[in-house]
Amino acid sequence: MSGEIRTGSARMRLRGLIRKEFLQIVRDPSSIAIAFLMPIILLLLFGYGVSLDSEHVPVALVVEKSNADTIDFTSRFEHSKYLVPSYYASTREAEQAMMAGRVNAIVVLRQDFGRTLRQSDGAPIQLIVNGVDANTARIISGYVQGVWGNWLAHYAEQRGQKFEAPVELQQRVWFNSELRSRNFLVPGLVALIMTLIGALLTAMVMAREWERGTMEALLVTPLSMREVIVGKLLPYFVLGMGGLALAVSMSLFLFGVPLRGSLWVLIVTSALFLVAALGMGLLISTIARSQFVAGQLALITTFLPAFLLSGFIFDIGSMPPVVQVITHIVAARYYIAILQTVFLAGNDWSVIVPNALALVAMATIFLGITWKKSRKRLE
Repeated sequence: MSGEIRTGSARMRLRGLIRKEFLQIVRDPSSIAIAFLMPIILLLLFGYGVSLDSEHVPVALVVEKSNADTIDFTSRFEHSKYLVPSYYASTREAEQAMMAGRVNAIVVLRQDFGRTLRQSDGAPIQLIVNGVDANTARIISGYVQGVWGNWLAHYAEQRGQKFEAPVELQQRVWFNSELRSRNFLVPGLVALIMTLIGALLTAMVMAREWERGTMEALLVTPLSMREVIVGKLLPYFVLGMGGLALAVSMSLFLFGVPLRGSLWVLIVTSALFLVAALGMGLLISTIARSQFVAGQLALITTFLPAFLLSGFIFDIGSMPPVVQVITHIVAARYYIAILQTVFLAGNDWSVIVPNALALVAMATIFLGITWKKSRKRLE
């Protein structure tokens, strides 16, 4: 009988603490703004403002001597959705335009282009690319080579000749056949949003209690530290899942990102990551007793690693080996791998299960350390 009374009493205490946290959330608009307003702002900024697609690239065309061949070749640039050509009288003018940032590449056709085209070794063209952004430079070079190859095939076909390329490339693009960078970026944004919601909200929970002087009153209650942690965790877990629903809805209906996997797999794995993020936030809140310090620590230790070391934008395989090892302690790395798989590839369990188990392990570690470090004392 005494055990049942203690269990019932613990439930009442926990229910009271959870109710108190929900009331505090309702009275504090900053928590609601972090959970619902911040996802909208981040998705709109990154979804519309950040793009890895290189389309409508301005290119300077310099034709030293115009003829039927040069006109036919340059017309190919005008029909490309990736390149926007503009004509210059000399290479010097085109170079000045590149220095001024008006064009990103220069294509030069020499005076003897038409004559050398009919020789056995062919007609060379000169391509000058702005290499400040090496990735964009490689993409532009590939675009120009594609235009050149297509034109050569068309040129040979017009003359009844067979264009014999040394290698015939037949490419198939899996998972993101439209090659839309938004399909790659938006799932990663969901991970960043969940990281911020989980870490920021809970990092400032305990710190706010200390600042307002209510922590002392909480410590003298019969609540155990386990009950305090659960009572702090559950309300913000509900708030975080609400933020997830908003972010996923915007991803699907506003940005048109496909969801090829199961919605339930997405919800369950997101819940695992949210628990890990909440655990990180609670751990920070046991160290910092100032909301400002707790917020800064949350940004430095959770958001920045999630942005830089999770594979959100930068490929982990291209990082130095030491940095690749460090990425294994970033929880967002595993969550982004799951999100990109569920959104673009489907339910690939060989990817989902190992990463989900890693999230379970990290959530257990963070919550376990938080419970060990938390004590009902004022010092």
